[in-house]
Amino acid sequence: MPPLVSLRKTSLVDYPGKVSAVIFLPGCNLRCPWCQNRELVLPGDSAAAGRPGGFIPLDEALALIQKRKNVLGGVVVSGGEPCLFPGLAGLAAELKNLGLPYKLDTNGLFPPVLRKLLENPATRPGYIAMDLKLAPGRYGELLPGPQNSAVDPAAALAESAALLRGSGVEHEFRSLALPGGRFGPGDITALAPLAGGAPWHFRPFVPGNCLDPAWNSLPATGEKETAPLAETARRPCKPGRGIAQNYGAEYNIKSIFCTSR
Repeated sequence: MPPLVSLRKTSLVDYPGKVSAVIFLPGCNLRCPWCQNRELVLPGDSAAAGRPGGFIPLDEALALIQKRKNVLGGVVVSGGEPCLFPGLAGLAAELKNLGLPYKLDTNGLFPPVLRKLLENPATRPGYIAMDLKLAPGRYGELLPGPQNSAVDPAAALAESAALLRGSGVEHEFRSLALPGGRFGPGDITALAPLAGGAPWHFRPFVPGNCLDPAWNSLPATGEKETAPLAETARRPCKPGRGIAQNYGAEYNIKSIFCTSR
């Protein structure tokens, strides 16, 4: 049976500067309680008779993208965590063979996969977005169990960030302004060295369909929460570094960049 994916046929906000389709690959190595893609993190949860709701075979998704390639500027490969997908390199090559650049969304915990994609021109992404969820020392809060006991998130994040900086591929980092100060100045200080010279986007939390249902009752965040995070991130800012503060549920709604401080 071919792998099942979710497909957003058209997006104006997921690939900066491009009209894109978005392929969501199921499966994730993290269990972020605020995650709003429950059916992707735990795909078995939504399984019923036949296909899981909203999922289609990957080859069907690619056929739809091929039909629409003349109106698309690119494709986003997201998740879940796409670096868990065994056929990621093949998917990347197939998209590029269609003449479409692709953007990779990743949590940065699979640097060997990222390295292989970057080293091969046939699979090299056109853009990468890497999430910075908590201070590296806190990632243990997000790992689901003993099968991840050998994972060193801090080392993996540092290696992935270094790969991005040295790749020449346009990239950005993203963090979520969590309610109740769950992501604060200490996290920013610990993560700041990873961002290098790339933009760092702070997005608000909006409750709904969270992996942990308790998070659905927490308040949404906005400028009150994102502004202090952006200000904290500016403090270690070196010339040429971009810090972006976003208000709203999508990217590029309102951005403030610190390029020199």
